[in-house]
Formats: sequence, structure tokens, C-alpha cells
Amino acid sequence: MNTLSRREEETLLKTAKNRALKECDPVVKAFADCATGHTFTVAWNCREQYKAVQECMIQYTGPEPMAAVRAEYLRLRNEQHAGLIVPPTAYLL
Repeated sequence: MNTLSRREEETLLKTAKNRALKECDPVVKAFADCATGHTFTVAWNCREQYKAVQECMIQYTGPEPMAAVRAEYLRLRNEQHAGLIVPPTAYLL
């Protein structure tokens, strides 16, 4: 079977987002520091930092990276079903 259940898809997306946040932590922190003390003006004052966060996050959660994550998950799941004992989420750690 080469399709993911809704639950598997949500788990992979959540894991990818967590990884992206970890990898993009310095960029996210820069945006948070910029946003501190601003309310409505954050959209103008922190535009560059927000754009940097988006660009960093898309590296891990965009269509191409997510397709690679899904393919790897399916490969590991198929190996597990074939009798090899490899937890499907092992590659995410």
C-alpha cells in the first residue's frame, strides 16, 4: 500500500514542522525579538525577519521536502511490513 492515512499524514506534517522550528530556531528567535513590544506595527517593522522565517520553514515543510519525507516513510513502512523490523518513524529522529 503506497498511501498514507490521514493520521500518518498529520503525524508526518507535525514532525516536519517541529524539525523545521528546531532547525530555524535562530531565525524564529530573531523574529520574536523584533516583534517584542510591537503590536500592529510588527507587520511593517519585522517584515524582513518574517520573510526569513517563511523561507527557512519552507525548506522543511514545502511540497518537495514533504514528498521526500512521505516517500521515506512509505519505504520504511513497506520494509517493516515485509518482515524487517524497522520502526517507520526511525528516520525522523
